[in-house]
Amino acid sequence: MNRTKVLLAAAILAGLALSAKAANLPSDPPVVLIQNATILTVTHGIIEHGSILIRDGKIAEVGKDIKAPSGAEVIDATGQFVMPGIIDCHSHIAIDGGVNEGSISVSSMANIKEVLDSDDISIYRDLAGGVTEANVLHGSANPIGGQTIVIKLRWGQPADKLPFEGAVPGIKFALGENPKRSNFSIPGMPKRYPATRMGVEESIREAFVEARDYKNAWDTYNKKVAAGEKNLIPPRRDLKLEPLVEVLEGKRYVHAHSYREDEILMLLRVAKEFGFKVQTFQHVLEGYKVADEIAAAGSYGSTFSDWWAYKVEAYDAIPYNMALMTRRGVIMSVNSDDAEEATHLNQEAAKSMKYGGLTHNEALRLVTLNPAIQLGIDKWVGSIEAGKDADLAIYNRDPLSAYAVVQKTLIDGKVYFDRAKDIAGRAKLEQEKKALLEKEKKAGEKKPEGAGKKMEPKPEAKPGEKPKPPSDSMAGGASPVNAAPVAGGAQ
Repeated sequence: MNRTKVLLAAAILAGLALSAKAANLPSDPPVVLIQNATILTVTHGIIEHGSILIRDGKIAEVGKDIKAPSGAEVIDATGQFVMPGIIDCHSHIAIDGGVNEGSISVSSMANIKEVLDSDDISIYRDLAGGVTEANVLHGSANPIGGQTIVIKLRWGQPADKLPFEGAVPGIKFALGENPKRSNFSIPGMPKRYPATRMGVEESIREAFVEARDYKNAWDTYNKKVAAGEKNLIPPRRDLKLEPLVEVLEGKRYVHAHSYREDEILMLLRVAKEFGFKVQTFQHVLEGYKVADEIAAAGSYGSTFSDWWAYKVEAYDAIPYNMALMTRRGVIMSVNSDDAEEATHLNQEAAKSMKYGGLTHNEALRLVTLNPAIQLGIDKWVGSIEAGKDADLAIYNRDPLSAYAVVQKTLIDGKVYFDRAKDIAGRAKLEQEKKALLEKEKKAGEKKPEGAGKKMEPKPEAKPGEKPKPPSDSMAGGASPVNAAPVAGGAQ
């Protein structure tokens, strides 16, 4: 494929993405009323034939017989179900480039916020699955990985409008096979430390020894400044250690990729040693074995519904994990770790009713209030209550049914996904796609300049003959590459 075709193919993809965005940019009504719905509040039961009044992006009122104020946009949800928007506690969408800075064992200076990609089509697809928030994580190549960020899936908005205002920032830790890199190696490259599970533990411990000393140095300096001392030299800034100091100060959450029970206990011991908390154990496939210890530490778990035996350290995973840990007092959520999986997290939550007997509301909490608590955003989202953000998903059936399909997804009271509009706009997008493909085809049929011309054979130099001097057009040391353009600027 030549360069022209590559550029046109890229233009087709970009054009379709921009068209999809333009077709789905939400309106900004000050007042919205959703009426005649079955409302799954999560915290205050189920309201049949209920209404939700939204003002300026916030839920103003929830109940029955709410009258539409003058000028309000009314959404008739007769026969439909409204639930809080789904919150994915482990996501890798909306990242420009790779998710891992895997060249070193501690990459805490790397920050996902700096590479957010608001054009990632996975944002729109996850909206179509009822997802309104996602915890976008660094990968699991390092014992201590990069900084993480919670976003709202505001499709069509620039990257700086995605972060969830007020959410506590996080950092990714990882235990087991991934950070010790037992599953792969790069030919010709030396193995990176650590290469064992004990090395993973010591990498984390060593980093926090340094962070503690760094914090003490700054604390001492700040005390002297406060006491009025002059001519002080501040400690040298360390971008690797600053996020770890925030962990020690409780200002940054630790989200730890984990599988085996022994490693979960190891990280709990290291956290206790340095006085910080592991906010969530991600995946936590053997968490059911040490649920009491996790609960006692005040940590949470975010797991898969029924993934197991896809690698050696996942052999003891069971689908009852969510329910068993919930019964032992651990606040649990179910996550995706995958853009496609996120489109049906409602069904992943429903599996906990089959595997372990969680109630309907307990299952709903796995993708709403519980991940909101885990991410420190539960005062804004996670349940349908007056004063919270109007981040909602409207389904045609009970969301825990395998037949449920999202009809609308709202963020801040604005409709960011509308199934009816999406379907109606597909024919236009298909026409745009055909037109762009036709352009590509025609461009490919054009012959490049000089095509078909017969090349004159270059005369062979005679033995002993000196090369001819350059022509006048090349005088002054110019070459065909950097020769001055002809008059008028054409080249």
